[in-house]
Formats: sequence, C-alpha cells, structure tokens
Amino acid sequence: MKKLSVIALVAVGLLAASCNKEKAAETAATTTEQKVAEGTGEVLAVDAATSVVNWKAFHKGGFAPRWGTISVKSGELNVEGGQLTAGNFIIDMNSIKVDPASVTEKDKKPADLEAHLKNPDFFDVAKNPTSDFKITSVTDLKEAPKDAVAGANKTVSGNLTLSGKTVNVTFPAKVDVVENSASIQAKFTVNRADWGIKFGTDEADPAEWMISKDIEIAVDVKAKK
Repeated sequence: MKKLSVIALVAVGLLAASCNKEKAAETAATTTEQKVAEGTGEVLAVDAATSVVNWKAFHKGGFAPRWGTISVKSGELNVEGGQLTAGNFIIDMNSIKVDPASVTEKDKKPADLEAHLKNPDFFDVAKNPTSDFKITSVTDLKEAPKDAVAGANKTVSGNLTLSGKTVNVTFPAKVDVVENSASIQAKFTVNRADWGIKFGTDEADPAEWMISKDIEIAVDVKAKK
C-alpha cells in the first residue's frame, strides 16, 4: 500500500510538471507606475478591428486551462525615424470572451465563466469597464528569452492598469515599423494578485487556492495612418 501511494504521488507530480508546460510565457518584470513616454513623431491610430489581447489562465499545476480574447477599443502608436517611441491602447473589459474549446467539462459553460470574470471577484467591469496600457520605454533587445514571442526585437515597458490599479510591466516584444503602419506583438505572464485580483488565492483555504495567480497575456496591436 505504501509503495502504491509513493507511485501515485510520483505520477501526480509528473502530471503537474507536464501540465505546467502549458504556461509558455515567462513572467514579466513588474514595478511601480512609471512616467509615460513622451509621444514624438508620427501618430498612428490603433486598428481596433485587427488588434486583440489573448489571455490564458490555469488551475494550480497547469490543470484545466481556460483561454479567450479581449477586444482592443482604441489607442495610438508614435513612430519616429523608423522606431516606436511611445503609445497606448485601451482594452474593452466588457468584451471578455472564453473560448468554448477551453471548457471541456459537461457541467461548465463558457458564458458562466465570462460572467464570473466580469463580476467583482475578478475584473469588476461594471466599475472598471476598460483597462489600458501606456508605454513608458522601448529599448533594443540584445537577446530574446526562449519563451518570448517569435521575432522579439525590443524590450517594452509600460503601465498596465487592471481593475483600477496600475503596475509597470516589462517584457520582450516584436515591434515592426514600416511605412504608414506599426505593430506590437508580445507574450508574457503576470501575477494577477499584483493588481489586487485575489479570488481563489487564499493559501489557508484548500478550496480557494486551486486557481493559479498566473495569467498569460498575448498582445497583438496594429496601428496605421
């Protein structure tokens, strides 16, 4: 019996380790709110129709991942001399969608999870209908981390506001600037507790801490003249 218990524990550990590989993006560095970069050069309007924020969340150990999208409402990117100098974009929190493919349990519904994410347990969209990201710096990336978005060439820092709280995040990104257009693509992980979103994270209550604090964010923002 003891031998079987040990084998079972090892099996669970291996499964958890395997599932943890679901989180493919490294955790972004965070600090307090910083001064927003001054917008110089040409101003390009963010194309809301082709821009999107993808999200992915997990239960502890990587189990039962959920994923979906959030729409980008508006914004602008500043470019000068072929370089991104500043920018911002606004995220429509009422547009949170859960991909039905991520909800495989028969007793769960994507619409129920969407409603939960919108209530005060998480993003409280009635009080905070939008989130936003404001660039504070853009620098050349010497060597991209292995889990960075493909083609990452810059390090982008910016103030990310969620649920009314602002935290500065830094992550590798692929920034493309061509004639009359620019784009930012990035993939990184944040700890939602940094923004005070703590539902399901009470370490003292086993019923609470099954939801991971990690949220993987994939940004794809396009702007044009």
